[in-house]
This record gives sequence, structure tokens and C-alpha cells, in this order.
Amino acid sequence: MNLTPDEEATLDGEKGPGYQKAMEIIVALGKIYEADNLVAIWSAQVSGVSYQNIGDAGLEFLEEWASMGATCSVQATLNPAAVDLRSWKEFGFPEDIARKQLRIIDAYVKMGIQPTCTCVPYLIGNLPQFGNHVAWGESSAIAYCNSIIGARTNREGGPSSLAAGLVGKTANYGLHLTENRKPELTIQVECPLKSGADFGALGYFVGKRGGNKVIYFQGIRRATLEDLKLFGASLATYGSIALYHIEGFTPEASIVSPVSKTVIVTEDDLKQAYGEINSPLARVDFVALGCPHNSLEEMKAIGQSLQGKSLKSELWVLTARPIKEAAEHLGLDKPILAAGGKIIADTCMVVAPIKEFGFHTIVTNSAKACFYSQNLHNLQVRLASLEKCIDVAVSGIWS
Repeated sequence: MNLTPDEEATLDGEKGPGYQKAMEIIVALGKIYEADNLVAIWSAQVSGVSYQNIGDAGLEFLEEWASMGATCSVQATLNPAAVDLRSWKEFGFPEDIARKQLRIIDAYVKMGIQPTCTCVPYLIGNLPQFGNHVAWGESSAIAYCNSIIGARTNREGGPSSLAAGLVGKTANYGLHLTENRKPELTIQVECPLKSGADFGALGYFVGKRGGNKVIYFQGIRRATLEDLKLFGASLATYGSIALYHIEGFTPEASIVSPVSKTVIVTEDDLKQAYGEINSPLARVDFVALGCPHNSLEEMKAIGQSLQGKSLKSELWVLTARPIKEAAEHLGLDKPILAAGGKIIADTCMVVAPIKEFGFHTIVTNSAKACFYSQNLHNLQVRLASLEKCIDVAVSGIWS
């Protein structure tokens, strides 16, 4: 690899062991993927945060690295934790998990990372511009960053995103290169997409067939920020899709061309996707909204749907702490709380210790959450629109 004198000095340890460790990781990845050089990044989104995921080994790894004195040289934000950092006791999260989670957060803070604990960094201030290079972990945020913003990131893991944040650089390969951002498969959508759940079902169908290809979508007529947030999460979960283009919507769709290899998606295909995702269930003990974390607009919609109602199923509304605080300031939290719902920040149903709460079933508007709830937490799952999720939370049954 072609390193600058400053990069060589960092690699040789002249700036301290913390930066040296980071540069060793970045250079090793660059050599594996045959990168010619490093590229400066605008920001990092660091994954590998939840104690549920990284355990004691991860905690010790981070505390050791933090003790070396290195701090981030660019804006760096954190992925969700295993608990609500401020109200874990109120919500019933286990104390042993909470205490270790707080130590993980402390280690990250020592390294200069903002303890944002959200999977939607682009909604709380970590918002790169078109063409910026970044190093992001969190598969749904990666898809959003590449596709909707038009910034450039590979699928980074916890150590590599942290390392990039510390040195302010990443290896210049993969989706950082223009030639690798061209479509490899065209998807022609010939069915209406009426909800975020429909986008999630489409993501399931395409992810299963698209692998890690760059996809070009045609035929999508409407899409909100919230729809696309759920869409990218599903594409990345059921495939490994980090970049897609939507004709008429995404910023690079007009500067690339669809390829001739095309898959057509019909209404029957969408129904099949729902059928494969969903489990048979009747009574519902848990409804969860916020994977990826809810936007302020979604908080408003949930509150309006719950106005004057009371819940029979446990309802978690999950969001980033700044969005929760904005919702409180605007009074959007009141109908949710009055109905008996819980507004939880910093974590989500994927990386929280859900088994500790004794749930058996989950209804959600997130196809990504369906996958992980089934495979990590052994829950029976149902994917539904936000409106249907609220109806189920109020009635306590799936009908």
C-alpha cells in the first residue's frame, strides 16, 4: 500500500499505541482488499456496542484500547446499546447487563466517541454530504448512507469503524471507488408498496436473490424517508446489500444505468415474502416499533394512532435519545404513555436482552427485527404496517 509519511509514522507507533493499533487494523484490511492507499473520512459510526453482542471479551478489548490514550480525530457516533442508559432500572433491564454496558460506553467516551447509541446517526447530526467518504458500521445505516445520501462507506465492523474514527482514515477499496457503485442487477417492481412493512417485505424478496450486489430499482412510485430506512435495513439483513439505486429517488440513480439482467417483483411475490417471514400466532404479548430507530415523524404517527386508546400488549417505541427528547418537548410522547406504551432510548429489540422479559411473540413493522427476533430471541414473529401494529397492541390479538 502507498502510505504517506504521516501514516507510516502512525503505523510505526510514533503517535502512541492506541493510534498504532488503529492503523494496523486499517492497513491490514487494505492489504486484504488490495487497496492502493488510504482515504480521509468525514465521520465514523461505530458498531460493536451492545454487551449482548460483544460480551466480556469485547468489554475488556475496549477498556484496554481506551487505556492507550487515543481519541477520535473525526466525528464518531455509537450504535445501540443493550439497555436504556438512563432508565434501565425503570424498564426492568437486568442490572448485571446494565452495569457492564455502562462500562462499554465509558470506554468509548474515553476515546472521544459521542454516546449517541442509535442506528440512525443521520437523524441526530452525523449527516455526511454527497460524495463524502465515511466509515460506518450498522448495516441499515450503511445502506442509507450509500444509497440515500450518496456518501461512501463499506460494511465496517466494530473494530474497523473504531479504528477509522481514531485515525480519521480508511482503506480506499470497495464502495469508496466509483467503479464499484454501478448496478449489477435490475429489479422491476410491479406491485404497489403501501407501507414501510411492504418495503421490508420487498427487501426480504430482493435480499434473498441479490446477495451483496448493487441493485437498481425501477417501478417504485412513492417512498418516504421512513420507508427507505426500513427498506435498507431489510435488504442488508436478508442479503448483504450496502448500496442500491431507485430510479427517480436516489442521488446516483441518474448517473448510473440499469443493467439488462432483470428480476420482476409482483404482488404475489410480495405476499410470498410475508408468508415466509411470518409465524402463525394468535395472542400477542409484545409489539415493538423502532428498528431502525423511529424518526420524529414516526413518533408523531404512533402518538396519533394511540390517541384515547389503551393497550393489551406490551408496546415498546424505540428511538434515539435526541428524538425522544424532541418528542417530549412537542408533547408527542403523551398519547403513547397514556395508552400504556414505553418510549425507550439507546437500545432496540434486536440488541437488548429480550429473553429476560419473557416474551414469546412479537409484531413489528420491521422485517429486520423479524429476522433477529426469530433467530436470536426465539420469538414467533409477524410483520405488519405501523397501523396494524397499533391495532394489535390495542387488541392483544392477531386477527
